[in-house]
Amino acid sequence: MAKGDPRDWMWAEALQMLAQAERMHHQVFRPQTAGRLRASWEPPVDVLETEREVLILAALPGVDVRQVEAVIENGTLVLSGERTVPAELRTAKIHRMELPQGRFERRIDLPPGRYGEVRRFEVNGCLAVTLAKAGMRRQP
Repeated sequence: MAKGDPRDWMWAEALQMLAQAERMHHQVFRPQTAGRLRASWEPPVDVLETEREVLILAALPGVDVRQVEAVIENGTLVLSGERTVPAELRTAKIHRMELPQGRFERRIDLPPGRYGEVRRFEVNGCLAVTLAKAGMRRQP
């Protein structure tokens, strides 16, 4: 394709639309469990492992990470919480709305092993969770 070929931007836009349709499908067509609120979306995550720890980064723009629940269940880290709709949404004219709203839950399989110290903090709109490998002390 030639430089500046309209097919380039058309292809990129088509891929974005497909990704958005897939996200919407996941949000709309999740079965609900009677009497229990189910998560309606999953944040994207990165899982990194070093010699001493496992680092999980979850993209949660607009979410107070102090309100996110993080629990280890049978070798899986479960992150859950809620992204609330901004008050301005009630009176605003919406031109585009791509960030998911409502309850979220993400289950992340952890590398095999035992974990000791768990730290959580916010970094650039992400929840960061570090899990120290058992028997390893963090370097100062």
